[in-house]
Amino acid sequence: MTANLVIAPVETEAERKAFINFAWEVYRSDPYWVPPLLSEQHTLLTTHPFQAHAKMRYFLARRAGLVVGRIAGFINYNHNRHWNDTAGFFGLYEVLEDREASDALLKAAEDFVRGEGMTTIRGPMNLSTNEECGLLADGWGIPVVLMTYNPRYYVAFIEDTGYFTAQNLYAYRVDLTRYKADGTGLDPKVLRVMEKVRQRMNITIRPIYMHTFDKEARLFKEIYNAAWQKNWGFVPVTDEEMEHQIMALKPLLDPKTVFFAEKDGIPVGAMVPIPDVNQALHKAYPRPGVPEWWTMLKLFYWWKMRKVVKTIRGFAGGVIEEYRGRGVDALLFMETLMSSIREGYTMAEISWVLESNTPMRQTAENFGGEIYRTYRVYEKAL
Repeated sequence: MTANLVIAPVETEAERKAFINFAWEVYRSDPYWVPPLLSEQHTLLTTHPFQAHAKMRYFLARRAGLVVGRIAGFINYNHNRHWNDTAGFFGLYEVLEDREASDALLKAAEDFVRGEGMTTIRGPMNLSTNEECGLLADGWGIPVVLMTYNPRYYVAFIEDTGYFTAQNLYAYRVDLTRYKADGTGLDPKVLRVMEKVRQRMNITIRPIYMHTFDKEARLFKEIYNAAWQKNWGFVPVTDEEMEHQIMALKPLLDPKTVFFAEKDGIPVGAMVPIPDVNQALHKAYPRPGVPEWWTMLKLFYWWKMRKVVKTIRGFAGGVIEEYRGRGVDALLFMETLMSSIREGYTMAEISWVLESNTPMRQTAENFGGEIYRTYRVYEKAL
């Protein structure tokens, strides 16, 4: 290792600040990067509910005293309990075009989780599949809300150190201008099949009830945990994590696009899309040294006043196992896409979809979805 390259754990508030602020150095001249809110990044590193079931260690790489990279190594105990696994993870990985620094950072994360008894390491995870995850491996452009973004050289930096693909995550793009709100433009066969499903199974699709939002959030958590529990990488959402997500996402929701599927009055599925606030955040451009209240004013201006948000992301949802594969997911997709068209959105991103989730991929394709971005989670034996 070069003498002037130093890898050290983050231990002080000043080092934590340097860890957060370093991202602005990596993306200084990148036209696609969407900066996060600094307050959210600080919460992620300190008081996020994920911390209650994880052991984290953050590292900085410095060369001649200047930060050139960062990484987190951690154990997600809820993940390992759910899968009876001994996996560690790395995430929050950012580095300048400095291969030696990247190698040393990855090694630091590997050594940390190995020292805790882990036999494999996966990533990047920021912090789990319930938050942002995966490395952008194809399809560079401004990312959609809560999707990752990174320089192209990260792919080689990670793959050249012995990591292999554990799972690809796909983002599908749907051009909503091809359709009308009554379904005109969709494959007539798909429409006929959905109508038969609706009648045969007596499925009702209803909107979210915002006046009982807390109750609706609990229903969604139950559906999500039940629907996803056998999917690769799943980690059960805790009550505290759901409450945290509610506080963050509730202001972003467009209630007219959020739906539950019910069978005899009992919820069996749900679809929660999010308007792509990144389109406004990219213009507001939060950054160190600028008061966050000023950033939020600009964000509100671009989002609400200028109405620049024309994309909606199919963020989260699911159908409980008993009703999966019977067309309920297609009914939810239909309602979500058609309501999105009525609300003026012109593009939908369905993301992310596991490479191994064939039924979900087929549903996305039935509605005109085309893969336009690939994200990748890597794994390495320790």
